[in-house]
This record gives sequence, structure tokens and C-alpha cells, in this order.
Amino acid sequence: MIPSSDSHGERAAQAVLVSLQLPGVSNAELEASLDELERLAGTLGLCVVARITQRRNRSGGAAVLGAGKLRELARLTGGPGRVPLGAARRQKGAMPADDPDLDAEVGADFELDFAAEAGDDDRDLVDEDPGKKNRPTVVLFDHDLTPSQLRNLEGATEAQVLDRSSVILSIFQRHARTREARLQVEIARLNYLAPRLRGSHVSGDRMRGGIGGKGAGESALELDRRRVRDRVAELRKALVDVQRDAEVRRARRSRVDAVALVGYTNAGKSSLMRALTGTDVLVEDQLFATLDTATRMLQPPTQPKILVSDTVGFIKKLPHDLIASFRSTLEEARTATLVLHVVDAADPEWRSQFHVTRTVMGELGAGESPSLVVLNKSDRLDAQARVALAAQMPNAHLMSAHRPADVAGLRSRIIAFFERDMVEADLFVSYSSQMLVHTVYETCRVLSESYDEEGTHLRVRAPSTVVEDLQGMLTATPKA
Repeated sequence: MIPSSDSHGERAAQAVLVSLQLPGVSNAELEASLDELERLAGTLGLCVVARITQRRNRSGGAAVLGAGKLRELARLTGGPGRVPLGAARRQKGAMPADDPDLDAEVGADFELDFAAEAGDDDRDLVDEDPGKKNRPTVVLFDHDLTPSQLRNLEGATEAQVLDRSSVILSIFQRHARTREARLQVEIARLNYLAPRLRGSHVSGDRMRGGIGGKGAGESALELDRRRVRDRVAELRKALVDVQRDAEVRRARRSRVDAVALVGYTNAGKSSLMRALTGTDVLVEDQLFATLDTATRMLQPPTQPKILVSDTVGFIKKLPHDLIASFRSTLEEARTATLVLHVVDAADPEWRSQFHVTRTVMGELGAGESPSLVVLNKSDRLDAQARVALAAQMPNAHLMSAHRPADVAGLRSRIIAFFERDMVEADLFVSYSSQMLVHTVYETCRVLSESYDEEGTHLRVRAPSTVVEDLQGMLTATPKA
């Protein structure tokens, strides 16, 4: 569990951010990624007090960082600043059979990084601190770490070490509200934890195997991993049942015009959802405040009605297990008639964020769906920036979800999109089939309605496919 401030005003746990600047990563990209990680930390209730960065050619090695940077990090957290000797030996070849990750981590820079640590000069690198309890207790890495790297870093820093994926998973776990979202997050969390389970320091098998007691049985670690696999299988089965119900609801709405809001986390999708539908969906200035797909009717109501769905936000380096788990939730975006790509136009990194959204949508098979780019939060830009952005993205809709006039303009564009393929037609519904009049009103815009001795005459405006379906239904219905 990640420590954080409580409701009684207890001081928030302090954290240090760590990142490597790998080849091809600019200073601006490095800072933007760390800024995002700091916002993730804030969502967890952590207070970031320092940042440590280092240029490296790769992210391998026993402790990821070089020796000097590791000692610098340890000075902040109060750790010894060294990778335990046992870990160093395992790095050089004496790996246990249950930790194959260590094989890939032996690097040429290992001996260079840690050779200086064999002497006695570094014994007092970290002074005794009477106020050690006030030191940072959490270290957040802006990269994914292997199980052995996590163990080595925790030993060297004496702090809780989390990589980027575990931070995102922790946020998802806190914000999941519906049963479907909780099941999805739990599956992703267990898939992340499975290779990171730690065995007992006491060697031996839990039970002897084979006839006559010969052969090795399952170790405690193997048993734990098997329990995780069994639990994941159980959760997947439960998720299939929940998603089956969601598919039924989605099928019922298949004939209704639908708009899906997609975009980077905290781009303002939920604020826009509230402005378009007039409903009290959750709006918070936090990353991943919304995990559950909410569907509401566009307001003021239209004929036929238009549904708007708010979806989970995307982020760089989103764990693949989370993308897979939330594939069903994001199905709303794949099946929507119109996709609104909501972008935080005030964020300097909005272009790369937009690229992330388009990439994930492509992976979901929704890359070719009709779409409209919504450049949100324009109220945070000056006039010159708005003019430049409008010239750069002439087909996008520049707006702020907090300006009613901007929201009304977007609503008009949505309605115009659905009306572009509409046709006008005359329908006749006999008195014996008056229940179909409700269906006509649900799927069409009724321009006029009149009656005679035989039934109801309706002049409608609707997509040609809807008109054809209705005409087929009315033709198959016998007259009174």
C-alpha cells in the first residue's frame, strides 16, 4: 500500500522522482514525462520533494542508476547507497532458478558502476539522520523495472520503490467504482505482480513429490504463482459474465446515434460530458478520475436522440495488461458513430498526447472511425495562441467546456454530422400497429403527423438505412 495523507491532516508521504535520459530523448521530453509522473504521484497523495535524472545508454544494470547517482538518491532516503553483495554476485552468474530476469541484466557498466563501492571510503556516505522519519519514503521511477532491480533499489535506498506501471495500476485500483472496472484492474494488477512475487529466504519444497518421496515438489513461490494464475482465471470468468450484460445493453443502443469522447487523461472529457449532457458525472482535476464508461443523452434532446459516452483516458507507457483489460470498456469508442478526440490545447505536450490517443484507438480497431478533434481548454490560451492553433488545425473545434457558447457550437456540429446523411420520407402506420409510432419517434425526427380513417401519416427525417428498416417493418405489418 502506498502511504499518503489522511483525512485528519497527516503530512503526505514524500517521494523522489527518478528518470533516465536514454538516447533519442530530448531534455524537453524528459521534463514533460517527469511532470506527468509528478501529477500521477499527486493523484496518489504523494508530495514530490526531489528529482534525479541521469543520461544513460540503456536502462539495464543491477540498480538502473550509476554508482554516483545511486548514492545521491540514497542520501535523500537514508539508505546505504549500495546494491547488496548477494545481488551483485547473482548479477555475475549465480542466479536462482526462479529468477530468470537476472540473466538479462548483467551489463558491461556493472563493474564500472560498483567497483568503487568495494572499498571503505563510502561507509559514511549517508550520515546518521536523527530526523530520518522526515526523509522521502517512496521512490518513483519513470520506467518499468524488473523484479530484481526493484529488490536491489529498495535495499540500496531503504525506501518503497515503484515503477511507472505500478503507479498507474495503484491509481486505477483506487478509482475503479463499478464491478467491471474493479475486475479489469484486479486482473491487470495480478498479471503485473505475478513475476514479481518473492520467494522465502528459507529453502526447501512445500511438499515432496513423486512415488517414494523422490523428486522436488512445488516450492512456496511456485504455489503462490499458481494461486495467482487460478485467481486471474476466476476473475476473467466473472468479467466475461459482466461484459456479456454490457454487450446486451450496447446492442440495444446500436440503432441510436452515439458519440464517444476519447483522449488523454485529464484532457477535460468529463467536463465536456457534463456540459453536453447536463448530468453530474465525476469531474476532478486528477489523472484517471474516470475509469467507468458513462453514457448519457445529449441535451437539449434531439430527434432522434443522440447518446454521448465518456471513456477512460489514455497515457504514455500505459501498461499493456490495462489496455487489454479495458478493451471491452473502450468498445463504446470502437462502435460509436462519431468519435470526439478531446485534446488539452493548453498542454505544451498536446501533440504527443494526441498521438498516443490515435495509436491506442488504432490498436482497438477504431482508427478509421469518423472523428472530430476538439481542442479543449482554450480559455487558458492567450488570443495569439488561439489564432495560431486555429490556423494549424482548421478542421478542429477550438473551445472551452466551461463556456456555454462553445459547448452550443460543438453541439451544433455534432447534430450537423448526424443530419448530413438524413433523408425525408413519408411513413404510414395503421391503427393495428400503433405501437410502431413510438419506434418511429425513437429513431427519426418527425416533421409532421396527421390521421385518417386507416391510420397515422408521418413525415420524417432520418438516415436512409433507418427509413428503409422502418418501411420494411411497416410493409410486413398487416393493415387493419
